[in-house]
Amino acid sequence: MIVFVKGQIRQIHSGGLQVLIRKVNVLALELFKTPLYLLAVPVVLCVRLIKPWMLVRFGSLLSSRIGHFAANTELYLCEYDAGINVPKQRHFDLFFMAYKPVCNDQLACMWGRELRIYPRFVLGPIYRINRLIPGGRSHEIVNTQHDRDVNNLLTRFPPHISFTDEEMKKGEESLRKIGIPEEEPFVCLMVRDAEYLKEKFPNVDFTYHDYRDSNINNYVLAAEELAERGYYVIRMGAKVSSPLISSNPKVIDYAFNGMRNDFMDIYLGANCKFAITVGTGMDAIPMIFRRPMVYVNYVPLGYFLTWGEGTLVLAKHHIKDHRECTLSEIFNSGVGFCLSTSDYNSKGIKLLENSPEEIRNVALEFVDRLEGKWHQQPDDEKLQRLFWKIFPTNAVDLHLGMPLHGKIRARYSANFLRENPGWLE
Repeated sequence: MIVFVKGQIRQIHSGGLQVLIRKVNVLALELFKTPLYLLAVPVVLCVRLIKPWMLVRFGSLLSSRIGHFAANTELYLCEYDAGINVPKQRHFDLFFMAYKPVCNDQLACMWGRELRIYPRFVLGPIYRINRLIPGGRSHEIVNTQHDRDVNNLLTRFPPHISFTDEEMKKGEESLRKIGIPEEEPFVCLMVRDAEYLKEKFPNVDFTYHDYRDSNINNYVLAAEELAERGYYVIRMGAKVSSPLISSNPKVIDYAFNGMRNDFMDIYLGANCKFAITVGTGMDAIPMIFRRPMVYVNYVPLGYFLTWGEGTLVLAKHHIKDHRECTLSEIFNSGVGFCLSTSDYNSKGIKLLENSPEEIRNVALEFVDRLEGKWHQQPDDEKLQRLFWKIFPTNAVDLHLGMPLHGKIRARYSANFLRENPGWLE
């Protein structure tokens, strides 16, 4: 595009034009909101004055990323049920979407049936002014767990959101369109790549997260084996970089075939038999609907979700000086808690994805456990105990100052431990 700037003709590429338009829109919005901020001041003062009789609290929902939008919100409600972080006096909680557009309209609709959610342009200025005036902390809703169930609440309480009868009917009809017959079990496959963040946040450099990415075609063997066991396998994702290549009719690339939509993202995650995931935002949907989970290629290992009953995990291989690091070496070096690609590089660690055979083996191990067909070998419990003796179950998030783990209910892949006993030395 050609533009005229101070007597000069310049060419602006489409990306630069989008940035310019976005900045102009942000400036215009801030100018528009100035009166709202002025009006927010007396509102906040009134809220402070009535505090002895009624505590009004404000909360922002992390609506830009589906993992936090789902898990943080559900865990707030679980905490409320458990009496954790709940004021002793009469109180009234109000919420707004922290970001627009929201990452998933269906999930926003479902939260709207459970929470008091008001427009951001109304509550946003009040929330910010309350933060500016000293003494506003008690009027702010804080989820003490963020997206980690360190108090093991998900097993204590049922899901807080559900589908209406009309939505259930819509979901069943959509399953038929996708190619899943009535009453047939299906599995959600969630494999992270960089495409979603590139498109959703084009001006943010998320390459520091690249260490979490995985090659979708390493999952074909597992998907086809699960299909042989009677499961349909649905590859999930709002935006993905590559198709899942399989000729098996029970392996459905829903993320790539044009049938993906916000409603079915939630419906599929909520109703799958179980989910296979690398640890990405979308897996918060099966998590909040209490679906079983198996994690593969999971990093950083110290952060894996240990509270799910029956959860299985398999981490990426950590290679240094051309050999695989043992579990003790991973944690003694601090690499078990690295959160950036550059951190792994600085420690000389190369992350190697699980092989297709390893992914298949842990998936089938999970299915056998789920179906009651798992045959435990004599040394399995010994290996599990050794794993959890080395694993730092008392670890604390250094940024948030909160525990990373509660009661341990997950297990590491028995197949992997059997085949790699030296990893636990």
